[in-house]
This record gives sequence, structure tokens and C-alpha cells, in this order.
Amino acid sequence: MNDQDLINRIKQLYPDAEITVAGESCSFEVNVTTPAFDNMKSLQRQRSILTLFNDEIASGELHALTVRAKTPQENQ
Repeated sequence: MNDQDLINRIKQLYPDAEITVAGESCSFEVNVTTPAFDNMKSLQRQRSILTLFNDEIASGELHALTVRAKTPQENQ
């Protein structure tokens, strides 16, 4: 996987999200900011992103994915 693969997958679920990615190969950190997180708890936000990559995590293609999920207000 690469940065753009991660961004594209997240954008399918959250098209209006601002996304930054750090890392390489099989270990990444993603920062996702979207108003869609307004009524979600932190764990719900993270799970919604991590679920997108269940197959890659299970297969080992993606070893580590750290998710930081915030609303625009929290990101100011």
C-alpha cells in the first residue's frame, strides 16, 4: 500500500475529509478530519477507518495503521 491507496479508500467513505498520511511500506499514520465525525465517539471514528483495511491488516500487507480522527473544530 502507499499513501494514495490509503487516501482513496478513506475518501470513498468520507469524500469531504482532509487526510494526511505519514509512514511507508506497511506502517502508516493517518490524520482524518471531517465534519462527519461530529456525533461520533473517538473509538467509533477510529473503527470506521480501520474497518476499511481489515483485509490488508489480516493478510499482513498492512502491519500497523494509527488513526487520528477529528472534527474540523477539534483540529483548530
